[in-house]
Amino acid sequence: MKHVLIPTKLDKVAKDILTAKGYAVVQDAETDMATLAQQHPETEALIVRSEKVTPAIIDALPNLRTVVRAGAGYNTIDIKYARRKNVDVMNTPGANANGVAEEVFAMALAAYRHVVPADVDTRKGGWEKKKFMGRELTGKTLGIVGLGNIGQLVAKHSYGFDMKLLAYDPVVSESKAQEYGAKLVGLEQLFSEADIITLHIPENDETRGMVNKRLLSLVKKGAMLINCARAGIVNEDDIRAIKAEKELLFCTDVFPADEAGPKPVADIADVMLPHLGANTKEANFTAAKRAAEQIVAYFESGVNTYVVNKGIPDDLNENYQQLAYRLALIARSYIGRGTPVRQIRCSFYGELSKFSKWFYSPICAALSEHFEFQQDPEEALRYLQEKGIGFELRNADESKRYGNSMTIDLESGAKVVSLRGTITENNLMVSRLNDFDHVYFVPRGNAFIVEYCDRPGVLSMITRACGDADINIEDIHAPRDSEAKHAIAILKTSKPVPPEMVEAVGKEVNAKVAFTVNLS
Repeated sequence: MKHVLIPTKLDKVAKDILTAKGYAVVQDAETDMATLAQQHPETEALIVRSEKVTPAIIDALPNLRTVVRAGAGYNTIDIKYARRKNVDVMNTPGANANGVAEEVFAMALAAYRHVVPADVDTRKGGWEKKKFMGRELTGKTLGIVGLGNIGQLVAKHSYGFDMKLLAYDPVVSESKAQEYGAKLVGLEQLFSEADIITLHIPENDETRGMVNKRLLSLVKKGAMLINCARAGIVNEDDIRAIKAEKELLFCTDVFPADEAGPKPVADIADVMLPHLGANTKEANFTAAKRAAEQIVAYFESGVNTYVVNKGIPDDLNENYQQLAYRLALIARSYIGRGTPVRQIRCSFYGELSKFSKWFYSPICAALSEHFEFQQDPEEALRYLQEKGIGFELRNADESKRYGNSMTIDLESGAKVVSLRGTITENNLMVSRLNDFDHVYFVPRGNAFIVEYCDRPGVLSMITRACGDADINIEDIHAPRDSEAKHAIAILKTSKPVPPEMVEAVGKEVNAKVAFTVNLS
């Protein structure tokens, strides 16, 4: 008999399914997790929602084999520690997506039609029809930032309002976006043209504070911003500074902490809800049902499709996964983070050829913040297919004697970039970038990369710009392609080079490509 612990409020369908299969199930949403773990050390499977699964919790459950997050996000679970303890962590992606997508329109309608203040005023005996003059969704331009499961459903639900759709997603191809009726554009264009902007991206180092004064300064007067993703994506002080001038409407259901108490955006939010996106009976039922079914499939059939922290073979050095990730990340930055990738081509040489599939997820993780290193390789291929991105695994030409190395190429409509890398003396090494051979660049820390037409004085212009910005250069590589008469400067800097400096240097040296990438 398998023992399952459900320390959260979850639809009873999960317990019913598992009990019917002969599992012993304890469901208790009132007792704190630490106490439950101490009381039930026999637990082999854990189903959670937003509860934190810490190393202490994992250690308190010596028989634990899997944790299932009834929902998509699993940032509250220490997946790396779970892996060290041979605990598989699964999620149920898409189970809550419709609830969040519908909430977007609930908030938009509430803000446009003054639902909350009009209700309060009418209950008091008021009749302020002129005061509560509203607006309609029909015919408006909706900008969707992130075309994942939720963003796709938002696009689908917008059809009934006859809305024009713009979308930003640097992973989705143009053809895939068109399937959802959306025109793929850059962030600046989306913020400039959309009447309503809705955010559906994860919070990480790249997206944190992404919606800032620069983007907000582009919005139309009277535009609406809806955040049902994560609080940290938006710079709240920048909204505060620009709200009156732009007559910006701001709707949110996400906060720094999911808890009672004063909310930092109370003075600027037109509609604010206590993280209700996935809080529907239907979403709770679907997530609970899928969590239970995944546990049954996991124990009875060995199905681990949704495991997000898969290990790697014992005889594969995990640093090669890091190498694949960093090569793809540099390639992604070379093409442009906002430019859709159409095709990935890979070659794995030497002993790496037999481990090819274990590099799919790191490559996906470099392309999309929605993907994790340790997700299932087959899931990575499905993810690329869903995004309309082609993937080709080429046969490695061993006559080239590259040893244990890999080549990763990315293609967009206008750009192609190819990188080769290996590991030398346990150091990750980029050995080639396009036609620049013998690069010998260690992809760690902050990198500032500029490709330009080779001529005297350009390198000194780049280094001088760094000095003027009080940025130390810790290492520099400047190989030349004499045949094409091009050169590339790869600088490791003490701190990230700001975007405005990248743009200025690129213009000053008439660069073919100029970009910065964080490889820490």
